[in-house]
Amino acid sequence: MARLEGKVAIITGAAQGMGASHAKKFIEEGAKVVLTDLNEEKGQALAAELGEDALFVKQNVTSAEDWEAVVAQAEKAFGPVNVLVNNAGITMAKSILQTTEEEYRRIVDINQVSVFLGMKTVIPSMQKAGGGSIVNISSMNGLVAGAIGYTDTKFAVRGMTKAAAMECANYGIRVNSVHPGVIATPMVVQEDTKAAVEEFSKHIPLKRVAQSEEVSNMVMFLASDEASYSTGSEFVVDGGMTAQ
Repeated sequence: MARLEGKVAIITGAAQGMGASHAKKFIEEGAKVVLTDLNEEKGQALAAELGEDALFVKQNVTSAEDWEAVVAQAEKAFGPVNVLVNNAGITMAKSILQTTEEEYRRIVDINQVSVFLGMKTVIPSMQKAGGGSIVNISSMNGLVAGAIGYTDTKFAVRGMTKAAAMECANYGIRVNSVHPGVIATPMVVQEDTKAAVEEFSKHIPLKRVAQSEEVSNMVMFLASDEASYSTGSEFVVDGGMTAQ
């Protein structure tokens, strides 16, 4: 049997990159998937490619109203939600002195507040389903230092995951965080950054960047019943970077 057979999942930031990879893996493993993103064109195209078990909903993840609408549409189309993958996020590489308050609040809203809103909104649906799994995508910079703003919010995702895991255990809901390192997404391997990424990969213990599918395999495992005794934990997919 497929490893996610009977699961109903919401994946944010799923129009491209890692989110799209997660959605494809989930469909392959038998889940029904609601893909959300602001990029309506790419999101609709991917949902059409994935078939009748996929539904695209345009969403601003910083909006509580949009979260309510996404969960309602998921339940209407497929039933109560079993899995939430909080994948949407942005990066920022500026110094503290260069970062404006507006920029800082924006990254906090997208990377941190959206995770809170997603968990808060989906938990009642998971209670109706009799339990579930929440997978929050953090970063290796949720474990070690990186750029201001990005590091802060990814550490926050790690902390929220642990707090929510303790509360949600009573509901049969597991909550874990995934911490990717450098992943070969289109944004990372584009021509103007390709050389820098190749040089950086020499410092990774496994001597290469990861493919999106390698992160998706971890996310799929945590969403499945195979991870039934894992909650409140960090799962690192960084080729050994944070072990150094």
